[in-house]
Amino acid sequence: MPGPDTVLLIEDDQDIAEVVAMNLADIGLRTERAVDGRVGLQKALSAEYALVILDLMLPRLDGLAVCARIREKNPLVPILMLTAKSEESDRVLGLEIGADEYVTKPFSVRELVARVKALLRRVRADRDALSAPGRIGRIEIGGLALDFDLRLFQKSRMAKDFH
Repeated sequence: MPGPDTVLLIEDDQDIAEVVAMNLADIGLRTERAVDGRVGLQKALSAEYALVILDLMLPRLDGLAVCARIREKNPLVPILMLTAKSEESDRVLGLEIGADEYVTKPFSVRELVARVKALLRRVRADRDALSAPGRIGRIEIGGLALDFDLRLFQKSRMAKDFH
C-alpha cells in the first residue's frame, strides 16, 4: 500500500529499477514499480506517493505524457525524471511539463539519492507549513477555486464540467 514512505518508480529497464529501489530502501523508502507508461500513470493517479521517479522513453505511453497527466490531477507530488535524454532542450521540456528534478543516465547513485532526499525535505516542509495555524485557506466561487496556501487556481472540485 502506497504512503508517505513509498516512491513510484516508472522505469522499463529492470537493472536500473533494481539499483534505484535498493538505494531508496537504504534510506527507508519503499518502492512500487511500473514498467510502462500506462501502468505507471494508472498507479500514480490511483494512490498517493511520496515521490514519482519517471523515465521518459517508456513503452505504451511516454514519460512526458505521463508527467503532464500526473500534474493535471496532482500538482503537489514531486516528480523526478530519470532519463537518457540529456540535451538541454529535453531537460527544459521535462521541467516545463512538470518535473521537479531532471537526472540524466548514466547517473551517480549518490547524487540521485541526494536529490530524492532534497525533494522529500522540501515537500515535508511545505506540508508542515500547510498544517500550521494561520493558514489563509481556499475560496470557491462560480466553479473556480483559489487556494492561497497552495498558490493554485483551478476548477473547483465541486464544479460540474463546463467549457
